[in-house]
Amino acid sequence: MAKFDRNSFSLKGKVALVTGGARGLGKYYSIALSMYGANVFVVSRKQDGWAELKQIVEKNGQQIDFLSQDITVSGAAEKVIQAVIERFGKLDILVNNAGMQLRNDVLDFKDDDWLKVIDLNLNASYFLAHAAAKVMAEQKSGKIINIGSMQSYRAGKRIFPYAASKHGILGLTRAYADALAPYHIQVNGLAPGYITTDMTKALQTDPVRGPEIKAHIPSGEWGVPEELMGPMVFLASSASDYVTGVMLPVDGGYLLR
Repeated sequence: MAKFDRNSFSLKGKVALVTGGARGLGKYYSIALSMYGANVFVVSRKQDGWAELKQIVEKNGQQIDFLSQDITVSGAAEKVIQAVIERFGKLDILVNNAGMQLRNDVLDFKDDDWLKVIDLNLNASYFLAHAAAKVMAEQKSGKIINIGSMQSYRAGKRIFPYAASKHGILGLTRAYADALAPYHIQVNGLAPGYITTDMTKALQTDPVRGPEIKAHIPSGEWGVPEELMGPMVFLASSASDYVTGVMLPVDGGYLLR
């Protein structure tokens, strides 16, 4: 039986790769991991938020590095993983966070928009998980955390590729958890509920959907990004070593109704 103590949640000496880790919810994941001792490597297409995040992570006593890279292009996953290894010598935690959402009515939805969302939300997550798994399998340890959504479980009648990609993330999480368990790698997901971010601003201010969502949440309130930080640390730490193949909803009970 694994020993449980206060160090079970420690990430001291660990290296975490967070895609889209400088903005939105990704910023909070990066901060949370660094608070518990992990060095952080962030990959994003743009450099927005890099300077602020660097300051926060270094104040937490950890190292951070960045790579500007479009993770949807061919060969990007191998390039990213190689950059992490060159910088920190290993990779312990992968957080597949980068994502996007495009909306339209069903008959007007554009093929290009479908492809853009699937490429970033699902395909890039698969390729990064695949490349990371090769490194982690050699180490005989690792944590892969895929970011799901309420749309991993529910329909999204104006965000078709987003819903499809997040259902796909749930399936990918389960399949990889099963396949990688013999290597002592845990693969789990985190499914944020309705959290106040830039991506959800359209829903928050929607005169119909905004009140509907609040009424559906048992607490009657949207969540805030900080409420995802504890679950992220749990899934990244040795405290969750016997947890795999789980998509953990952090939704204030939204899925209960």
